[in-house]
Amino acid sequence: MLKFMDEDFLLQSKTARNLYHNDAKGMPIIDYHCHLNPKEIAENKRYRNITELWLGGDHYKWRVIRANGVEEKYITGDADDKAKFMKWAGTMPYLIGNPLYHWTHLELKRYFNIDSILSPATAEEIWNQCNEMLQGDDFSARGLILRSNVEVICTTDDPADTLEYHKAIKNDPTFPVGVYPTFRPDKALNLDMPGFTEYIGRLEQATGITISSVAALKEALQSRMDYFHDNGCRISDHGLEYAIYAEATDEEVENIFRLAIDGNKVTRADADRYKTKMLVFLGREYAKRSWAMQLHVGTIRNNNSRMYSILGPDTGFDAIGDSHQAKSLAAFLDALDSTSQLPKTILYSLNPKDNETLATIMGCFQGTEVPGKIQLGSGWWFNDQKDGMEKQMIALANVGLLRRFVGMLTDSRSFLSFTRHEYFRRILCNIIGNWAEQGEVNTDLQMLGDMVREISYYNAKNYFAL
Repeated sequence: MLKFMDEDFLLQSKTARNLYHNDAKGMPIIDYHCHLNPKEIAENKRYRNITELWLGGDHYKWRVIRANGVEEKYITGDADDKAKFMKWAGTMPYLIGNPLYHWTHLELKRYFNIDSILSPATAEEIWNQCNEMLQGDDFSARGLILRSNVEVICTTDDPADTLEYHKAIKNDPTFPVGVYPTFRPDKALNLDMPGFTEYIGRLEQATGITISSVAALKEALQSRMDYFHDNGCRISDHGLEYAIYAEATDEEVENIFRLAIDGNKVTRADADRYKTKMLVFLGREYAKRSWAMQLHVGTIRNNNSRMYSILGPDTGFDAIGDSHQAKSLAAFLDALDSTSQLPKTILYSLNPKDNETLATIMGCFQGTEVPGKIQLGSGWWFNDQKDGMEKQMIALANVGLLRRFVGMLTDSRSFLSFTRHEYFRRILCNIIGNWAEQGEVNTDLQMLGDMVREISYYNAKNYFAL
């Protein structure tokens, strides 16, 4: 029986171990998509205890604590922090087989030098040790980033954001990590969602442009793209329940926009027409600026209306969607490619059934601007676990170029989540190492090592040109 989480954790062959320890382990991290708060980085936030750092905002953990029958007051409610931690510790023995079991113990081991298994029996000791260590300078937001060998962080930011904290970080010579904004214009597209009119007002304030038409909205978004670009942004991001493509005339889209601005309800079909027109416009603008466009599809959000009314979005009540993606996605990419205005694009689906679909569609639209111009994104959200990562990489290898893959991201709100890059790299090395051991690939360790280093770091560095 192998020891749990030793230095060769997840590495099942000699070649896999060689590749990880000699090639992947020491590579810097480019975390090109996360939800870290730039204010916390700019102000170098300190954390009062392990609950604030570990459980505050982590809806992955919230979901499984709920599944263990725990009252909401111990999750997002007003229970004290130690009580919340104890409920998390009490859930841990039931998490075997869940990636949170691995992530939790990787984080305890890497940041707190704790080898003990978190459980009700060890919770008091781990609570005390973590909180004592959190008093050290290397447990501030910046300290955790530096300890994690991070070179670049790309946050997720609304077009109306001032980017004041990104500016403060950039102008601080004592912090060497690049922290860049990512342009996420979902609120400008979701005219069928509550708050659309209010959001347009925010965008008017940010730009000084009166937005009474689609043309004015486009002008405002162009202005914000220029502002983001001047502040280091080179990536956009879109969260879509499903891939959208529904053609409409400019006049039709204008009428839909005005209907929404006046506070009227917009049908799903009309919303799709508007979103299509805006997505094509935005894609062309991204291409002009040599930005990468991320498309996250395949979700159904806020499924529990009762809890949504209490807690709001992003609190652990989203799920994998089963929409058909292929035809609309291909049509959207083709609309951009047909005018030679398709930007670098990364395709993610929350539903793993879409891996091969997305991988084959991306093969229809590659270009010469950069190798691997269209990417199959890493296992995302419910899929950034061992099985999901393996499926995504094997699907990519089967129909594309695994060696051109831009690799892992955290998609996280936690400063302890950089260990997900280690988790990914171990799984990557295990896949390639096992192929070599089984005689399925050339056993040239120099070549395989180059491949591992490229996927772990260099491909993202070259692709995003940050």
